[in-house]
Amino acid sequence: MGSHRRLVPTSGFNRGAGAALCVLSAATAALGAVPADAAPHTDTRAEVDRLYEEAEQATQAYDKADETAATLRREVGQAQDGIARQQQRVNTMRDALGSLAGAQYRSGGIDPTVALLFSDDPADYLDKASTLDRISVHQADQLRELRSAMRELAQERAEAAGKLAELQKSRTAVAAHKKTVERKLAKARQLLNSLPFGQRAAYDRASRSGGDDIPDLSGVVPPDARAAAAIAAARSALGRPYVWGATGPSGFDCSGLMQWSYAHAGVHLPRTSQEQRFAGRQVPLSQAQPGDLVVYRSDASHVAMYVGNGQVIHAPYPGAPVRYDRVTMMPVSSVTRV
Repeated sequence: MGSHRRLVPTSGFNRGAGAALCVLSAATAALGAVPADAAPHTDTRAEVDRLYEEAEQATQAYDKADETAATLRREVGQAQDGIARQQQRVNTMRDALGSLAGAQYRSGGIDPTVALLFSDDPADYLDKASTLDRISVHQADQLRELRSAMRELAQERAEAAGKLAELQKSRTAVAAHKKTVERKLAKARQLLNSLPFGQRAAYDRASRSGGDDIPDLSGVVPPDARAAAAIAAARSALGRPYVWGATGPSGFDCSGLMQWSYAHAGVHLPRTSQEQRFAGRQVPLSQAQPGDLVVYRSDASHVAMYVGNGQVIHAPYPGAPVRYDRVTMMPVSSVTRV
């Protein structure tokens, strides 16, 4: 895998693979010390680096598209509920108008002069005629209300149709990003498996970046209860697998872990690492406090949680569990205090 210095910033949306890349960058440094007979495989390692980076970008795009689809599904459901209520209102108004029309026909469906001549009680007829006039006025008002309700119903149906079309597009985008991630990860695994055993082992050792060690966090005190709750949640996820597109609790990608951890502190974070970068106030790395979000690489493709003493917790990349790593495991782009 190549050095992070060779990674070109992009506007892609990545994450899990970014963790992969950060780790794979460390792997590159370690592999640089491998004997000369390993040189022919340098291009293979660089290609694995590139594939993990691109897979991470596609993962981030997948997360965003999936979030959009979920939002649209809720909006479509609400729109359909509104349409059902409006349709019931229209039906009720139609029934009421039908009843009024029937009563009017039965009571005054003949010429008023003829009805008066044949009436046994002219005074009673005049009373009925006055009532029918009032019914007609009321009926006209109800007709206007019905027309308005039907226009609203048509508009709601059109808006719902538009949301359904957006939802379909978002689903298509989700499927496309999913295929991209799967294809690139499969290719990366294939290339890694093509390396000689010794190089694969060296790569694996380098990629762990000290993650197997439990850091000394004695004396570290979170700045507030919210940060403490988020850190406790992140620590409870240690050892769980990296799963791209996942937000826990059984697996996570990098921003999914941050979102899940802060949800335990009563804070809703955006879904992607690019969005999480702006979910609070940015501070210098030298002022990082436990609970801060550490965003990596210029394209903000990876995110971790600072826990103190120069350590972070994060979901690194496919095949690596949630773990501790050094905050300097890869170039830091920014630090966000939520």
